[in-house]
Amino acid sequence: MQPPVQPGAPALRPDAAALPVRRRFWMTGSLRLRMVALAAAWIIPLLGLGAFALDRVIVSAITRNFDSQLDFALTSMIGAADLDDIGEVRFLRPLGDQRFFEPYSGLYWQVSTPGQEPFRSRSLWDRALGDGPTTNCQNVCRYASSRFAGEPLRVVARDVKLPGSSTKFHFQVAQSTRDFDEQVRNLRSILFWSLGGLGLALITLAALQSTYGLSPLGRVSRAIAAIRSGTAKRVADDFPSEIAPLVSEINELLEHNESQAEAARRHAGNLAHALKTPMSVLIGEVQGRTDPLALAVMREVTVMRRHVDHQLARSRAAGRRGASASRADVWPSLQAIVRTVGRIHGTRLENGREIEVTIDLAGDKTLVFRGERQDLDEMVGNLVDNAALHGGGRVFVTAQRGAAPGTLEILVEDDGRGISPTDRTRLFERGERLDTDKPGTGLGLAIVRDVAEIYGGAVALEESEDLGGLLVRLTLPAAG
Repeated sequence: MQPPVQPGAPALRPDAAALPVRRRFWMTGSLRLRMVALAAAWIIPLLGLGAFALDRVIVSAITRNFDSQLDFALTSMIGAADLDDIGEVRFLRPLGDQRFFEPYSGLYWQVSTPGQEPFRSRSLWDRALGDGPTTNCQNVCRYASSRFAGEPLRVVARDVKLPGSSTKFHFQVAQSTRDFDEQVRNLRSILFWSLGGLGLALITLAALQSTYGLSPLGRVSRAIAAIRSGTAKRVADDFPSEIAPLVSEINELLEHNESQAEAARRHAGNLAHALKTPMSVLIGEVQGRTDPLALAVMREVTVMRRHVDHQLARSRAAGRRGASASRADVWPSLQAIVRTVGRIHGTRLENGREIEVTIDLAGDKTLVFRGERQDLDEMVGNLVDNAALHGGGRVFVTAQRGAAPGTLEILVEDDGRGISPTDRTRLFERGERLDTDKPGTGLGLAIVRDVAEIYGGAVALEESEDLGGLLVRLTLPAAG
């Protein structure tokens, strides 16, 4: 049961998936398909009506021409008829069409009167036309006959009293309609294929017209995709006048969003810097003291400062991602990180023994990250630092092209104890640490994940097959 609508409240738009298929198509379907469907909905019925009208007109004309020939033959036959000495019909002159003399030629005549043998054309041979559907043919009668098997006939007939006789004679002329029917079938076939081809051509023209007419919308879509990928900042204004207002609104919306994002980043930065000052004062007050309160304050302030730095890093990355189309070579960044982390963790004491950290670098040297070099250093630096700090001493960094088109991957492996699959998701929670006996705040992976997601990338934790420890797979967008 749906909740009642409050008076004055706007009506809720139903979910598109719950609408009937037809209505959902007209609301959310393809514009091109809708335009082609609308054109087809007009073209097909109109061509059907046109085909029906043309068929009626042409068939009627052919039928009238066919009947006129039979009428002429009937008139000629009646005009040539006379009575002989015994009162039977004879012709004063032979009928002109040779087919009347050829047996089963398809053109026949017959004169009949009650009580006498019908006077028939030689073409009938041993057959007779028989009576028609009506016995009153004072005027010309026309009808179809199926008296002869396999030979449909068209018959014209008339009742006539010849001069000098009171007897009514029934004159008939019949012709096979096989040629007539074949002609009509050919005509209808030509009509069907020609109008069908015309309809298909018109629908194709409508499809091409809609495709060409809607092509600027495709350009707008590609321009927006370029903005989202960072290769452009605005939609170009070289569009038709109908699309220009939409492009203008999109650009104004982009400017508004950028100004809002910049204001939010500025406020976040101001807040972070405002917090840093009192935190620095607290650190200065407790620095050098060893009492429990001072140590607790120092520990918590350090965590707070790390959180502030984290948010500032995210804010800077989001700002650069939305406002620039930067590129950064991956290989020089990895080399700089390996050198820096190698110096920091070159040799460390652990459980009373010295561990020498070795970082190896391999992979594709031509990769280019679609983003800022500073953000790339931030992400990879955290990963390599964690591997050097928590591993067994060996770290292997690999740069390669990603499995998905337009991506690159940076793999960071170590020879540590590894992490069980159930604990891997916990590491992405802010402040969560599995190795609590070593320094750190547990924010490294969280920062990497947040910055990577800002760029549309991802971070995954796996098991290293070569070193046996943890493998971190960082996927980022690649340029060019």
